[in-house]
Amino acid sequence: MLRWLDGRLGIAGLARKSLKKVFPDHWSFLLGELALFSFIILLATGVFLTLFYRPDAQLVTYRGPYAPLQGQEVSAAYESVLRISFEVRSGLVMRQIHHWAALVFVGSIVVHMMRVFFTGAFRRPRDVNWVVGVVLLLLGIGAGFTGYSLPDDLLSGTGLRIAYSVLISVPLLGPHLAFLAFGGEFPTEGIISRLFVMHVMLIPALIIGLVSVHLAILWRQKHTQYKGAGRTEGNVVGKAFWPQQVMKSAALLALTAAVLAFMGGLLQINPIWDFGPFDATTVSAPSQPDWYVGWLEGALRLFPPLDLTLFGITIPSPFWPGVVMPGLAFTVMGAWPWIERRVTRDEAEHHLLDDPTDVPIRVGIGVAGLIFFGLLTLAGGNDVLAIMFNASVEQITNVLRIAIFVLPASGGWLAYRIAASLGNNKSNLLGRKRGVKLRRGPTGGF
Repeated sequence: MLRWLDGRLGIAGLARKSLKKVFPDHWSFLLGELALFSFIILLATGVFLTLFYRPDAQLVTYRGPYAPLQGQEVSAAYESVLRISFEVRSGLVMRQIHHWAALVFVGSIVVHMMRVFFTGAFRRPRDVNWVVGVVLLLLGIGAGFTGYSLPDDLLSGTGLRIAYSVLISVPLLGPHLAFLAFGGEFPTEGIISRLFVMHVMLIPALIIGLVSVHLAILWRQKHTQYKGAGRTEGNVVGKAFWPQQVMKSAALLALTAAVLAFMGGLLQINPIWDFGPFDATTVSAPSQPDWYVGWLEGALRLFPPLDLTLFGITIPSPFWPGVVMPGLAFTVMGAWPWIERRVTRDEAEHHLLDDPTDVPIRVGIGVAGLIFFGLLTLAGGNDVLAIMFNASVEQITNVLRIAIFVLPASGGWLAYRIAASLGNNKSNLLGRKRGVKLRRGPTGGF
C-alpha cells in the first residue's frame, strides 16, 4: 500500500526528509507543545460535554438529585450542567478536566510567549509567527470566557453582565454592538445559544486553523536554538524528529493528560451548585473570573468612575479600562517585533537566541509588563484581599491604584539593573579567559 501511494504521490522522499528534521534539545521548547496537548484534551473532553449540554435559557423546574435546588426554576443550560455533574457517569470529572485544561492552555501560551519574548525568538524571520501567537492568545481567552459563561450560573452571569456593560460603553456604536452580540438588552434568552456556537464551532475552528499555520511556519523555518558550542546561525543542533522528538512529545502528551486527569478528579473547580442559577437581580460576592480575564476585571475595579464628555458625546468610564487599555496592550504586543527592529535598526535574520542578560532593556520592559498585569489580576480580587487582610475594599483599591504606577516602573528598572550587571560580569569573565577585560556600555543593548 505504501509503495502504491509513493508511486502516485511521491511521499517517500518528503517523509524521509521530515523524519530527519532536527529539533533543539531544550525543555523550554516543550512549552508550546504543552499548549497544543492541552488544546487536544480540551477538544476531547469538550466533545463529551457537548453530548449532554443543552444551550437553552428557557426556564425549567429542577428535579435532579441535588436537594437544595429541587423544585426551583432554573435555565435549561444550568439544569443540564447540574445533570452532567451529578447524574452523567464521569460527567463531573470531565467537566473539571475541561476547565483545568482551559486554564493550563492559556497559561502555557503565556509562558511560551514569555520565553519567546525574553530570548528574542520573535525577531526576523519569525515576526509573523509571533503575531499568530498573539492572536492565538486572544482566541484562547475568548474560548475560555465563552465556555466559562455557558453554565448560566450566578458567577458566569455576573461576568456576562460586566461584558455587556463594557460593550455598551463604546461611544456611538456600543448599544448597537451589544444588541448584535447579545440579541437585545441584557439579560437575553439568546445569549447562551450564541455563546455555545462561538465556543464549540467558531473559536475552535479559528484556533485549529491558526495552530496549523503556526506549526507550518515553524516547520518551514529553521528552528531557533540557544547559543553554545557548535551552534551557529546556519545550523540546528539537537535530536531528530524520529524517533527522539516523537517519543519525547508522546511522553509529554501522556504526562499532560495524567496531570489534568489528576487535577480534574481531586481538585474542585467551578462548583456551580454553590453559586446557584443566574438571577439578574443578584450579584455573587466575592466573585472573581478565571485568571486569564482577571486582569480585565482588575482594570475595571481600579479605574475611577470618571465619565468624559467630548463634543456632546459621553464616554462612560468602563470604556477606558475595558476597551482602550486591552486594545493598546495587545496592539503593542503584536507590533513588538517591528517596534524593537525600528529602535535597534536590526534588519538581520536571527536563528540564535539571546541570553536575557545581553538585552537588559528588553528584560526591564518585559518584567514591568508582567508586574502591571499581575497587579491588575490581584485587583480583580480586591474584595477577597480585603477579607484576607481585614481591610476595607476602598483601602485595598487605593493601595493597588498607587502600586500600579510605582511597582511596574521600579520592578522593571530593578530587572534591567540586575540583567545589565549579570551581563557585565559575564563579559568580564569571558574577557579574562581571553586575557582582555571587557565592559559593556551603560545601556547594555536592547
